[in-house]
Amino acid sequence: MKLLVLPGDGIGPEITGATLAVLAAANKRFGLELSVERREIGLASLAKEGTTLPAGTLERARELDGVILGPLDQLRYPPADKGGVNPSALFRVKLDLYANVRPARSRAGLGRAMDLVIMRECTEGFYSDRNLHQGSGEFMPVPGVAMSMRKITAHACERIARRAFELSRKRKKLVTAVHKANVFRVTDGLYLDTVRAVAREFPDVKLEEEIVDAMAAKLVRQPAHYDVVLATNMYGDILSDLASELSGSLGLAGSILAGDSVCAAQAQHGSAPDIAGQDRANPTSLILSAAMLLEWIGERKKVDRLVKAGRAIDAAVDKVLAKPESRTADLGGRLGTRAFGEAVAEAL
Repeated sequence: MKLLVLPGDGIGPEITGATLAVLAAANKRFGLELSVERREIGLASLAKEGTTLPAGTLERARELDGVILGPLDQLRYPPADKGGVNPSALFRVKLDLYANVRPARSRAGLGRAMDLVIMRECTEGFYSDRNLHQGSGEFMPVPGVAMSMRKITAHACERIARRAFELSRKRKKLVTAVHKANVFRVTDGLYLDTVRAVAREFPDVKLEEEIVDAMAAKLVRQPAHYDVVLATNMYGDILSDLASELSGSLGLAGSILAGDSVCAAQAQHGSAPDIAGQDRANPTSLILSAAMLLEWIGERKKVDRLVKAGRAIDAAVDKVLAKPESRTADLGGRLGTRAFGEAVAEAL
């Protein structure tokens, strides 16, 4: 198994290093025949090559088994015409990584009792860089007036809904479709109609519908109720951060960007440039994302040892987090980034 490793910006190289230490331990225990190909993206490649996403990176991602994508400091990127493209957005659109799968599960007594998964469509919606064939979905027709467009298609809604019902069928058999159809009658109306059509193919899975603002309130009040939460791009992005923080911390939240043939592991959080290089970052999110990536590859290629390795990493993280002193500083513990990765590797 060969992975493309793109450490990214800020704390990216540090949490990637900790994640690779855990993967090396998994490789030793499960015989994964793992090798990694490391490339620079983001600010590092901008300084060297004049672009945040060097030529050939996307093509290489298609050729290998999976991708580990570090956090990105997009606020510091120059305009796209000066090399500051958004690698994460390009991966999602160009590689058709339409399913952003974001679990939120309480661990080791941290956070509220819950175990849900946000299934977020991430190739369209309220994101201006993925709405039009050419150009941006945001524009300013006259000074002082800014406008933004949202694209919703039945095709994108159908396939993300199908992934949500397939996943829920393996879990608690409940899908909650989040929307704002009382306001966006056409776009969210199309989304709901499509989700309901898919739901009829899964009679064993219950479908609930929640308006997005009510959903935010109910996540706080009764997070344990939910199983798979299905949402369009912006709603899913916001609700997943809320759910992850309720479950313990955004730093504990794994995430994958999955298509039908390519998958990338990506931490939910940002690049945290204020603590970069200080060995203070919590690498749990990227470690758990890598575990999800192994399971995804293993399930699709029918390689049982990859599935077992992913689940073993998840269990090892729980084992380390169970001891308060072996947590990172953001969780009240004593360990730095590297030491936490080594502790998870040892537990594995």
